[in-house]
Amino acid sequence: MRLFIALLLDGAARDQLRAMQRALGQRDPGARLTRPENLHLTLAFLGEVPPGREAAVRRAMDQTPLPPLTLTFTKTGRFRRDGGDIWWAGLAANPALADVHRALTGELGRAGFPLEKRPFRPHLTLARQVDPALPLAELLPAGPFSTRVEEMHLMRSERLGGRLTYTPCYCRRANT
Repeated sequence: MRLFIALLLDGAARDQLRAMQRALGQRDPGARLTRPENLHLTLAFLGEVPPGREAAVRRAMDQTPLPPLTLTFTKTGRFRRDGGDIWWAGLAANPALADVHRALTGELGRAGFPLEKRPFRPHLTLARQVDPALPLAELLPAGPFSTRVEEMHLMRSERLGGRLTYTPCYCRRANT
């Protein structure tokens, strides 16, 4: 099964992100907007994991200190790709989030999971296949916005009925 660990956002944050997507969709009607139920911030992408190894992922999550986090979306950006860019919403610097990521990837590495080596750039994908000629306009609806997160989720990624679907299969709650 294809797995990743993510932070899921509350309804108010999703509404703000949907407003950003609507603004983007008006500028590029051909962009593939991320479905609202799939909006998330990835902490660790695991890829294909044998079913018997899911318990090791859960243990790594349980061993990771997780304080309640406040995430503040302050910017938008793009990753250039052939066939269309990926547009994203990015976060203000967040040392607590960086600490969670570092601890989680350390636990996963000790458990034998190969992980991406590139630097952690916390972002949330708004759309794919965006026209590369489209100027990167400010999409934040009314300036920066914040949300509080108190859980991290192990997510399964699969195609169901031809649609990419992310299903939570485990939840680790914050230390309080």
